[in-house]
Amino acid sequence: MLDVLQKISVTCFTASYSIALLLELTRLVGQYRFRTPAVLTMMGLGLFTHVSYLFLRVLYSPAEADRGLLSSWAEWSLLLALGLAICFLIAYIRRSDTIISFFFLPLILLTIGVGISVGGWETFSRSEAANAWRSIHGLAMMIGTGAVLVGFLAGVMYLVQSWRLKHKRAGSKSFRLPTLETLDRANRRSLVTSTAAVAIGVVAGVIMNLNQNERFDLTDGGVVLSLILFVWLLAATAIEFFYTPASRGRKAFYMTLASLGFLVLALIGVIYSSHGVGT
Repeated sequence: MLDVLQKISVTCFTASYSIALLLELTRLVGQYRFRTPAVLTMMGLGLFTHVSYLFLRVLYSPAEADRGLLSSWAEWSLLLALGLAICFLIAYIRRSDTIISFFFLPLILLTIGVGISVGGWETFSRSEAANAWRSIHGLAMMIGTGAVLVGFLAGVMYLVQSWRLKHKRAGSKSFRLPTLETLDRANRRSLVTSTAAVAIGVVAGVIMNLNQNERFDLTDGGVVLSLILFVWLLAATAIEFFYTPASRGRKAFYMTLASLGFLVLALIGVIYSSHGVGT
């Protein structure tokens, strides 16, 4: 299997994204039933080869002692393109009837082109790469934590405002809260932001450890709880967008309470484990 994956090059996912763009351009000609499944297939293939290419760059990185992993401008450009491709696929699945592809896909291809053009630039050392990824890890996890807390507050306010509306107490001018629609949007945006930020933080943490220690310790309590937090946020995001119960207030309560609980556990794991100790 690895022998086949090793043959993957930048051309593979560039071609997949290019074909997806060409398929989307058929909107200018007419409506075709095959277009949406074809675009999803090409984007899936593109993401698979894109991730595989970057994974193999880490797995089979040149054995130079001071060469950092994923530490060149070219690789960072490809990582940025991957993030844009993931965002596009999620948005396209939700609204395949729009022309967002006309904006996303050219930018993805341009970012890949930038990566190819700077491919000859010198890479950073392991220590420089570790410091860069440490900064990304810390910033992303901080943003993720803040977003979880904002989502929790929005969920609590949603419940309070819902209770006040049911008991006809929401008209007080001295004790006003945002509307349920505003709080619901804030909750969803916070959930998406926290999921994306924690995902970036987890990936950056893995790369940081590989550069710093040349290994990744899955037994570390902080790492395990951070992964659990990410899995929960990913599941909560899926529930939020694909499942609509009769009582949104009850769903908001359970989801925000669970998110806060997982966040607290993750923070405790980081503080009381070697994960949170600088080396």
